[in-house]
Amino acid sequence: MQKKTKKLLIAMISIFLFITLTGVVLSQMTAEDIIQRRDDNEYIHTSRAEATMIISQGGRRIEKTMIMYSLEKDGLVEFTNPGDRGTKYLKRDDNLWMFFPDAEDIVKISGHMLEQGFMGSDFSYQDMMESDKLTELYSFTLLEEDTFNDRPCYVLEAIAVPGKKVSYYRRVSWIDKERFVGLKEELYAESGRLLKTSEVQEIEEIEGRWLPVQIIMENKLRKDTYTQFIINEIELNPELDEDLFSLQSLR
Repeated sequence: MQKKTKKLLIAMISIFLFITLTGVVLSQMTAEDIIQRRDDNEYIHTSRAEATMIISQGGRRIEKTMIMYSLEKDGLVEFTNPGDRGTKYLKRDDNLWMFFPDAEDIVKISGHMLEQGFMGSDFSYQDMMESDKLTELYSFTLLEEDTFNDRPCYVLEAIAVPGKKVSYYRRVSWIDKERFVGLKEELYAESGRLLKTSEVQEIEEIEGRWLPVQIIMENKLRKDTYTQFIINEIELNPELDEDLFSLQSLR
C-alpha cells in the first residue's frame, strides 16, 4: 500500500513539474522567438487576392477595388473599380512603377513620392513597398504582456536596422500570444512622433495560417481620416508566371 502511495505521489509531482516548467518555458519566449513565429505565420511567398480599400476623409467616402499578386519581393496591383480601372502598380525589389491607362504612361515612384498616400489613402507607397520579413528589417525588444480586444498579447518594440529602407523608424506591436498574428501597431518617426496607428478588425484561418483580412490605418498627421483595407478573397501559393511582374505587363 505504501509503495502504491509513493508511486502515486511521485507521478503527481512529475506532472506538476512538467506543467510548471512548460509554463516557465512559454513565458520566457524572447522577442526574436515571438517575431519569428509571427513571420512564419504571416509571411507569404506567393498569393493572389481581391481586395477593397475604403478611404474616409471627413464625411467623404471613397471605395476602390483591386486584384493583387505577390511573388517573393515582387508585387502587382491592378485596380478594377470604374474610376481607376486599368491603373496598375508594379513593385520589383526596391523599385515601384505606376501605369496610367488614359495616358498610356509608366511613371517610376521614388524619393519623397514614396511617403505620399497610396491612391489618396492613409497607406503610403512606402508601406506597399515593404515585403521583407520583419526580422530582416528591425531589431526587437519585448516590452510587456497586454491584451487587445480581449486577446492576450506580447507587446514588442521594433527599431529599424541601420541601412535598411523602412517606412517607420520605430514600431510598437501587439502580437496575439496564441495565433502569432499582429493585432495592433503604433508607427513612429525617428524623432519619436507618432505617425500612424493600425488595428486589425478581422482575422481568418486560411490553410493553417491566421491572417489579418480587415485592417484600419489611421494617419495621426491628418484630421478625420482613416483607411479600411479588406481582403475579400485570397489564394495562397498559386503558380504565378514571373513575366507578370515585368514592365511589359503594365501596358
